[in-house]
Amino acid sequence: MRRLLCIIALSALAAACATRPAPSPTAAIASPAPTPGRDWRLIEDPQGDTRLAYGGEESDDLALALDCAPGARRLTLSGPAATGVRPEFHLESGGDTERYAAHAEDAGFTDGAWLTAEAASTDPVFLRFRRLGWVALWRGEQREMLAGHAGSLAGVKRFFDVCEGAAS
Repeated sequence: MRRLLCIIALSALAAACATRPAPSPTAAIASPAPTPGRDWRLIEDPQGDTRLAYGGEESDDLALALDCAPGARRLTLSGPAATGVRPEFHLESGGDTERYAAHAEDAGFTDGAWLTAEAASTDPVFLRFRRLGWVALWRGEQREMLAGHAGSLAGVKRFFDVCEGAAS
């Protein structure tokens, strides 16, 4: 009798586990908190490229910059890198990740290097960034969250609209 009760209890437990809906892949992805004093900034030049940069306002504090000519659908990524770190941009947004091999030059104004790389504005990591308004920048084993403050998502979306030729 005891054995029969154990079998029934285990069967009920297995059935309960099997009937739970699977979580949505994006349900577990929460937006990171913005960093005080740092934000995404949109810089539009009517005669040239549009830039989306993350860092401190009116300072040399820059973590990542994205540049794009209107309608080009190609991005130029640029930013600082520590000495000895692989010359690449390793980006993550909402579960999508991508690595972009970069060209490294001596930064000249600080220790380390200045990296530049090319990417398509339609790569999955950028599509997710456009929707969520944040991207993580990996430097080796260190993950730096580049999360915008309230209101900066409009600038992120505008940047990609201009880059893809969807903005006037």
